[in-house]
Amino acid sequence: MPRVPDQIALVHEWFTPRSVGGSELVVQEMDALLHPHLFALVDGESRRPQSWLHRRTIRTSFIQQLPWGVSHVQQYLPLLPLAIEQLDLRGYPLVLSSSHLVAKGVLTDPEQLHVSYVHTPVRYAWDQMHAYLSRSAIARSPLGPLLRWQLHQLRQWDVVSAGRVDRILANSRFTARRIRRYWGRRSAVLHPPVAVDRFDCHLPRDDFYLSVCRLVPYKRVDLMVEAFNRTGLPLWLVGDGPERQRLEQLAGPSVRFLGRCSEEEVNGLMGRCRAFLHAGLEDFGIAPVEAMAAGAPVIGLGQGGLLDSVRCLNSGSAHPTGLLFDAPTSSSLVAALEQFEQQRLWSRFPPERQRAWAETFAPERFRERLLGLLERYWQQHGVRLSQGRQPLPWPQG
Repeated sequence: MPRVPDQIALVHEWFTPRSVGGSELVVQEMDALLHPHLFALVDGESRRPQSWLHRRTIRTSFIQQLPWGVSHVQQYLPLLPLAIEQLDLRGYPLVLSSSHLVAKGVLTDPEQLHVSYVHTPVRYAWDQMHAYLSRSAIARSPLGPLLRWQLHQLRQWDVVSAGRVDRILANSRFTARRIRRYWGRRSAVLHPPVAVDRFDCHLPRDDFYLSVCRLVPYKRVDLMVEAFNRTGLPLWLVGDGPERQRLEQLAGPSVRFLGRCSEEEVNGLMGRCRAFLHAGLEDFGIAPVEAMAAGAPVIGLGQGGLLDSVRCLNSGSAHPTGLLFDAPTSSSLVAALEQFEQQRLWSRFPPERQRAWAETFAPERFRERLLGLLERYWQQHGVRLSQGRQPLPWPQG
């Protein structure tokens, strides 16, 4: 039996049908490995038959009872720090939080060990605040100063609550650097799990380029549209979002919008594309790893989490898996596309080698490393407590 407690609390921000992304995949793996009791601000999944959380008991905060609290939990942003602090975690020797906003702020006592897996410090309160405010209608209204004050208050709480956590796990080296800068805390890097077994890397390749993402500003799909307008190369875009209408107006005839696609359709497109495109600044970025699992090379922005997941051809890597461009501009992406086409670089990325690299991010690797870290932290926590007045009993087995 693993040397971790039987009673474990796992805290996530929210479980709703509108939020099914990388952080939820991490929670699902943690749940399968540790069988914890689940806590969240709101729960919109346990009564949904299609959800993996169907009929699960999820303890929630008072936000659950507020109007539209489940469907639009983020509208209550000023109340979320208070709400997460009301979750009662007494009786759980080990508390694990999955945090991209406030989950790490739960209250624990000195006897408990709190380990937080951090997907990102709050983007719109820190380094992306000015970009967020420039797009916000509220920020340009008479309520703008109030919004800025709320973000100021959130930053202060964010730093204070980070000090409550015993151990921090970051999903990439980029996230670890942001944690160090904003919270003054060190963290261990544990890359998120990627379901690589869903993909087939032996499909015949086609000549189109592919991107799969939500059509929102920070994904920088506009850079891709501009670059493919200039090159005339075929780009297929999978996804939907508030930017779609604007992007369709910008797009030339070589850019094709496919909208929402099924998982099977996406898997097939990744397995056939010439290369996968990713232009946004990501904390990690699961989609590029999925593309590599399908045998596709990645052309992406050489910043953020992609520096962990993509081995760049131009860096001299012995086994490259993609081509990274330097700056978030259409000109930089055009230069990468021209290099890729003129040198026929797709022949430099054998699908089997792409798949082998992607498998280093498989769920089995995540579970093995997570369990090893938790066991070590739990042992060290027990040693510290045993030197005090009230040592915590070790689990049996």
